[in-house]
Amino acid sequence: MAAPCGRMASRPLFQLLSCFNRTAVGNAGIRQFSTASVCRATLQAKSVTERASSPWTLMAAVCLQRLPVISADCNPIEQQFKDMILQMELEKSVLSDHELQLLEDAERMRRKQADDYDSDEEEGRDGQEIMLAQDLEDAWEQKLKSFQPAPRARADVDKDLTSAQRCLAETLVLLAEQQVGKEKLWLLPQTQWQEGETLRQTAERALDSLPAGYKATFLGNAPCGVYKYKLPKAIRTENTVGTKVFFFKAILSDSAPPKAPKAPLLWLTKSELQRYLKPAYMMKVDRFVLGV
Repeated sequence: MAAPCGRMASRPLFQLLSCFNRTAVGNAGIRQFSTASVCRATLQAKSVTERASSPWTLMAAVCLQRLPVISADCNPIEQQFKDMILQMELEKSVLSDHELQLLEDAERMRRKQADDYDSDEEEGRDGQEIMLAQDLEDAWEQKLKSFQPAPRARADVDKDLTSAQRCLAETLVLLAEQQVGKEKLWLLPQTQWQEGETLRQTAERALDSLPAGYKATFLGNAPCGVYKYKLPKAIRTENTVGTKVFFFKAILSDSAPPKAPKAPLLWLTKSELQRYLKPAYMMKVDRFVLGV
């Protein structure tokens, strides 16, 4: 009796259920087993177990950008092209109402200086002061002299790396100082993924955890990049090999809140990022950050 039991115990589970299914066909009171459903459930349980025991720590980071507020200065080629387009538009355009009024005023002054001038020709202007187009231009010139446009560059604000109002003609990227192991690094705001949430929700949680309380619009549900690194061999185990960071892009809302006091946050241009980010990390960030 021990030998048949040993042979049955050595068989796989689905073969045992298949044999039991064939022997129970004639009995109407016994429900038949489906080997396909059993195998499918086994594979699903195996997949869940593999996901739960992944040796990689998953994290999500948000690339929060403040878009340019003013237009950038033109380079020499752009300035030449702009002047050419303006000249073409001027040559192909018709006279404006102001230019037509200038011609009309010049014709009126010519008639007044002529010997055969008749004041009755000025119909509908009896007792009224005539405002010449030149007088309008003089008034506009005086108003323009009193107008002071806001400065495009502010030395005191542009040097403050913690202000989101610096470098208005360029795109800024937010960096946060975070603890990684035993050292503090400047990184895009990130946090560890928790079971039950999507990676975008993790990135949103990383943004909400900042002390400044920034409001932003996320650009889609798919990550724009990924950065993977392994732990040192001295602390690496079978269950902990390294970390994968998935990046999500977001745009800062129009009304940026004031900076939090002593918050470890920096607003940097693309050219300034390489001074604060590690080379391998910067190489991944450089692929999806546009320097416009």
